[in-house]
Amino acid sequence: MLRIKWPSQILLVLALIFSGFANATPSDAKVAGFAGADYWQVVKKGDTGRTQDQGAEAGQLINVKGEEWRYWRNQWITPAGAYAIGGTLALLAIFYLLVGQKKLDHPRTGNLIERWKRLDRANHWTVAVLFIILAVSGLSILYGKFFLRTALGDSLWANYIMLCKLAHNYLGPLFVIGLLFMIVRWIKHNFFNRTDLMWFLKGGGIIGKAHPSAGYMNGGEKVWFWLLTIVGIIVCASGLVLDFQNFGQVRETMQIANLLHAAGSLILIAASFGHIYIGTIGTEGALEGMKTGYVDETWAKQHHDLWYEEVKGKSSND
Repeated sequence: MLRIKWPSQILLVLALIFSGFANATPSDAKVAGFAGADYWQVVKKGDTGRTQDQGAEAGQLINVKGEEWRYWRNQWITPAGAYAIGGTLALLAIFYLLVGQKKLDHPRTGNLIERWKRLDRANHWTVAVLFIILAVSGLSILYGKFFLRTALGDSLWANYIMLCKLAHNYLGPLFVIGLLFMIVRWIKHNFFNRTDLMWFLKGGGIIGKAHPSAGYMNGGEKVWFWLLTIVGIIVCASGLVLDFQNFGQVRETMQIANLLHAAGSLILIAASFGHIYIGTIGTEGALEGMKTGYVDETWAKQHHDLWYEEVKGKSSND
C-alpha cells in the first residue's frame, strides 16, 4: 500500500494551483497568446506602453519608422552614391584621356601675382585635409562592410572601423568651423553675374578657341563654392545632430539626419573629384596658386583676365 509522507506539502501545492485558476481573467488568457497576429498588429502601429524610464521614447517598443530609414538608406542612397562616385571618376578619366591637361596658350613671363593670402591657403588646406579624412572614414563606414571586412579580416576590420568612427566624430566639428570661416571669407567673390553666363556658354573654355573672360572666380568655381556652401551646411548641421546626441533628439530625428548626412556627403564627394581634377592635373599652373599663393601673369591673363586687369590697374595707380 502506497503511503504519502508529506500530505501537508501536497495539499499546499494543490491549493495554490486551484487558487491560480480561480483568479485567472480573460485578459490573462490573451497574454498567453501574445505571439499572435493581433499582438504584432499593435506592435507595428508603434503603440506605447508603461515603463520606469522617463526618456522621450521610453514606452515605445518598436520604432516603425526604422524600416523606412533602412529602405531609403540601403535601396536608394547607398547604391546611388556608388554610381555617382564611380561615374564621376570614369568620366574624368575618359575626359583626361581624350583632352589631356589644359595647357597655357603662351609661355610663362616669370612675373608673379599674389592670388591667395596665407590665411586663405591655410584655411583651404585645413578644410581639404579634414574633408579627405571625413570622406574616407565615411565611405568606409557606409561601404566598407561589402569588401574591406573580408579583405582585412574581422579583427583588423573592427579596429579600422572603430578608428574611422572616432575620426569622423571628433574631426567633424573642426570641419564645420573651417568651412564656415571659408564661406564667410570667400562669399564676396562668388556672386554670379553676366560674365559667368558667357563662361558657361563656352563650356569654361572647352567650346571655341578663345578662353572665356572671368573675374577673381570663374563660373565653375562659383558653382563649387555654392554647392559646398548649401550642401555643406546641410551635411554639417545633420552631422552635429548625429554627433551630439545629448539634446533630446528622438530616433526619427536621428534617422532623418542620417539620411541627409549620407546623401549630402556623397554629392560633395562626387563633385569634389571634379574640383580636385581641375585644380591639379586638369589645368596647368592651377595648383601653384594654392601652394605658394602666387600665379604667373600668363596664367592670370588666360584664366582670370578681368581679375588680372583689375590687379594691374591697381598696381599702375599705386
